[in-house]
Amino acid sequence: MPELTPELLLRAYAHGYFPMAESRDDPELFWLDPETRGILPLDHFHVSRRLARTIRTNRFTVRIDTAFEQVMRACAAPRPGHEDSWINEKIIGLYTALFEQGHGHCVECWQGERLVGGVYGVQIGAAFFGESMFSLVRDASKVALTHLAGRLRAGGFQLLDTQFLTAHLSSFGGVEIPRARYQKLLRRATSNIGDFYSLPDPCDGCDVLQSITQTS
Repeated sequence: MPELTPELLLRAYAHGYFPMAESRDDPELFWLDPETRGILPLDHFHVSRRLARTIRTNRFTVRIDTAFEQVMRACAAPRPGHEDSWINEKIIGLYTALFEQGHGHCVECWQGERLVGGVYGVQIGAAFFGESMFSLVRDASKVALTHLAGRLRAGGFQLLDTQFLTAHLSSFGGVEIPRARYQKLLRRATSNIGDFYSLPDPCDGCDVLQSITQTS
C-alpha cells in the first residue's frame, strides 16, 4: 500500500475502498472492497418502539463534532465483546486529519461530562461512510446511530455505508447489496451534496424521530 494521506483516503472511499488494520497494535493497513456491502437505507431506517421512547426522553445529551478523536479512541478501546480493534494509531491520525478538513464527523452521547457512546465516519458529498461506534451504557450507540440517520435524512444524504452487515445493523433495517449495485449508489451519492448540519446541535429526540420514516 502506498503511504496513505487524507487525500488518497478520500479518493479510495470514492471508488469503494476502505482501509483496516489487523489489530490496534499492527502498524500496517490493508485495503478492502467487499463483494457484498452493508448499507442502511435512509428511507427504510427502523426504530423500535422501545428505542423511540428512550430517544424521546432525551436521556443523553447528543452533540456532533465536539469530540471526534475521543470517539475514535473509545471505539478502539478494549471492552466486553470488543477486546481487539482494527483501529490503530495510523487510522486515528488519518481520520482526525479528515475531521480537521471537514470530511470526518461524529455523533456523541453524553451523560453530564462523560462520553458514553458515539459513532464516527466520513462524508463525501451526499454519502456517509460509517466507520465504528461504541457504547458504555445501554442504548447509547443506538441513540447515536439514530441521530446520525435522522441528521443524514434531513440533510439530503443518499447513502449510509456500514461496510459490513451485522445483526445489530440488521435490526435498524441494514441490508447487504452486491458490489455493482453499491458502486452505482456510491457514484450518485458522491456527485451530490449532503448537509450534515441540517439539524440543530444539540438536537432533541423528537426532532430526530420526525426525520425517520419507519418507527414500529
